[in-house]
Amino acid sequence: MPDQPDALFADPRLAAVYDALDPDRGDLDEYEAAVAALEAQRVLDIGCGTGVLARRLAHRGMQVIGLDPAAASIAVARSRPGAERVQWVTGTVAALEAADLPAEVVAMLPVDAVTMSANVAQVFTDDAEWSAVLAAAHRAMPPGGLLVFEARRREARAWESWTPEQSRTRADVPGVGAVERWVEVVDVVGDGELVTFDQPTVFLDEKTGAPLDDGTRWESRSTLRFRTREEIEGSLETAGFTVDVLDLAYAPGCGWLYLARRRP
Repeated sequence: MPDQPDALFADPRLAAVYDALDPDRGDLDEYEAAVAALEAQRVLDIGCGTGVLARRLAHRGMQVIGLDPAAASIAVARSRPGAERVQWVTGTVAALEAADLPAEVVAMLPVDAVTMSANVAQVFTDDAEWSAVLAAAHRAMPPGGLLVFEARRREARAWESWTPEQSRTRADVPGVGAVERWVEVVDVVGDGELVTFDQPTVFLDEKTGAPLDDGTRWESRSTLRFRTREEIEGSLETAGFTVDVLDLAYAPGCGWLYLARRRP
């Protein structure tokens, strides 16, 4: 995983309001269903962020490892109800093979399933990084284990709707006040293989609605790689998986859900 997570996840003040600005997590239903259908007992959630999926799976009685390089997001995850049911690890996939990995986590490996929800699979813009993540997932599960992730279709050109007007969200966060966030595209490479965008956050005065801190914007810049379906399937097959691909139920026509089984 990228060693330097985006500020949206790594800055404590931004991580603390992330869930409030993205409250609808219906996108996770497909992951939960896929893992439940496998009757998985142990799950590794790569790029777990604030731990919403990890806690949902743990609530179903599964043993779950939540892995993320952003310490601020892991701190938020640990503070949520049900967090004690999850083993949280701060780090990239390399941490899974570190000598100081907690014994409780080591005891849960190998896992039956690995998940990478939302945009996690697309943050690995470098082919070597992507291959390393797939290899780590492969090592973390036995033959027949399931890797589940999604990726947006490049031809759907989702970034064209990432404008302040269409993306602005606002939430009233207890103990914090009103918060606004939106998306601004910075750069598109080629026909959309790489898309860089900012997600500014502004904290507002509860009474006046004016920005706090003299209008300071808390900045966070991200880049996603929109690989083609053929590229992704090829990389999975090279890594030792067989692949089934489904249309995303929560965003039909916009992305693919990849169900990859580890070959013997």
